[in-house]
Amino acid sequence: QKPRKATPQTGEDTLNGHLPPGWQSYMSPQGRRYYVNTFTNETTWEQPSSVPGTPKSPVKLTNSPSLLTVNGYHISGSPVHQLDSGHMSLRKTSGDHQVSFGGKAKQRKESSLTINCVTFPHPDVMPEQQLLKPSEWSYCDYFWADKKDSQGNNTVSGFEILLQKQLKGKQMQKEMAEFIRERIKIEEEYAKNLSKLSQNSLAAQEEGTLGEAWAQLKKSLADEAEVHLKFSSKLQSEVEKPLLNFRENFKKDMKKCDHHIADLRKHLASRYAAVEKARKALTERQKDLEMKTQQLEVKLSNKTEEEIKKARRKSTQAGDDLMRCVDLYNQAQSKWFEEMVTTTLELERLEVERVEMIRQHLCQYTQLRHETDMFNQSVIELVDQLLRKVDPAKDRELWVKEHKTGDIRPVDMEI
Repeated sequence: QKPRKATPQTGEDTLNGHLPPGWQSYMSPQGRRYYVNTFTNETTWEQPSSVPGTPKSPVKLTNSPSLLTVNGYHISGSPVHQLDSGHMSLRKTSGDHQVSFGGKAKQRKESSLTINCVTFPHPDVMPEQQLLKPSEWSYCDYFWADKKDSQGNNTVSGFEILLQKQLKGKQMQKEMAEFIRERIKIEEEYAKNLSKLSQNSLAAQEEGTLGEAWAQLKKSLADEAEVHLKFSSKLQSEVEKPLLNFRENFKKDMKKCDHHIADLRKHLASRYAAVEKARKALTERQKDLEMKTQQLEVKLSNKTEEEIKKARRKSTQAGDDLMRCVDLYNQAQSKWFEEMVTTTLELERLEVERVEMIRQHLCQYTQLRHETDMFNQSVIELVDQLLRKVDPAKDRELWVKEHKTGDIRPVDMEI
């Protein structure tokens, strides 16, 4: 899940306009307004006074739920606006995509979790998460974490699962085209056999009205053969070929997306590792500075003072390095987040397009099949009409007239 963004409330921009320089107003997830000094990282529940940098009641939120800024989202969590002897709390003062590192590890772990090197609020802290598409089961909301494979051994990223679905859909589309190809072969073979049967000479000597009906029945086979050949030809041009040609470069495009997101993830992971390394270095420098300060209290000497100045410079440099690493991490996280949303929405669009395309061409199949059946029905109806007109008496009369050998006449006998 993704963190819920702090949406500006009605009148918030107006309120910020009346705040002293450096102060910003935000709304906590619990619906309570709070204020942040972007210069000093000071937070307060009460609106600052008109004196720049000074709140009405300068009460630190040390005993209140503090706020963690992640990817442009403000969430309750570890006390990141405090500075203790072991950690430095940092906050980027510009841009929309921010992350704060600091506080005790245990508190940070309880209030947030890291997925793909991106820090999100812990579900217990933020039980209700805002989705990008609250009314839909959209790809952009449910594929941020990794998932173990069916054997439970390796893990697969959510984005890779989406890619697998796309590739599987392309394979299914190809198999549908192969299915239609087999249907075409059946039609062609069927038409060939119908045409051959229509030329069969069996019972060709039948005469009269029954002979006419029989001849029409045989002719109907030839007509059916012709329409089935047309049916198979249209299946090939209007169904099979479009299924095969749809997004010929699909797999290539999917690989391009995969490599792009994978590169962003690697870059993000390296930035995250750099932040952790810089934070560890800062902790060590602060401990070194604290130790030398304690030594100065025990024994005063110029050497100790020089060592303290040197340790203080190193500590300051470590803090600057951490701030720089955090800034680079924020940029990488922002890029990864935006590209994930954009790309998953594009995959969603392609999936909808694929399904709609297949639906339309299968509808074309059923329409062609219906037209073929209608033609066959009309051919059979003509045969039915002739069969209903079969008249044995008329046939007998015509045959007798043509083949009679003489009338029956009385014969005179001589005695």
